[in-house]
Amino acid sequence: MLNLVIFGAPGSGKGTQSERLIDEYGLYHISTGEVLRKHISDGTELGKLADSYISKGQLIPDELMIEILADILENNPEAEKGIIFDGFPRTIAQAEALNKLLQKHGSEVTAVLGLEVDDDELIDRLVKRGKDSGRSDDNPETIKKRLDVYHSTTSPLREFYQKVGTYHPIKGTGSVEDIFEDIKSRVNSVKEK
Repeated sequence: MLNLVIFGAPGSGKGTQSERLIDEYGLYHISTGEVLRKHISDGTELGKLADSYISKGQLIPDELMIEILADILENNPEAEKGIIFDGFPRTIAQAEALNKLLQKHGSEVTAVLGLEVDDDELIDRLVKRGKDSGRSDDNPETIKKRLDVYHSTTSPLREFYQKVGTYHPIKGTGSVEDIFEDIKSRVNSVKEK
């Protein structure tokens, strides 16, 4: 079972590269951002709760994200072939909870693909995405808060996964195709082990 975590700051290209990984390896895609945005647009209780955090550029509480993830894993048998986690985990506590959750399913994280992009490039990408998509959280003020949260809370995950030997840094600038070729070579080398 190939379980990948695609890791990086908002705007680093996680969604774009996830789509390519899904096509290439037949993985089940779990984008916590998409799941949460659907709940928000549907006006569910979870969506209202999630929006109270997201609209301020804050992270969803760990226990809520684990609950959502466990529900997704248990209700989607197609996830048994392999999963790409897009936007999760975002904290060390979430990474530890993900390890426990996968162990319950007899699996583990195979590789963490870290898309590395500098902040100026990220801000440019996100502002453009906000104009193109109309996403309310892609405005300069919220982007800055999201990047601050990322650097303080999420980027320590890089060291966490480096220590266990699953982190693979990927230069997240250049053409989408070149970035994907780098990702694919890393994934293929891990698969062969």
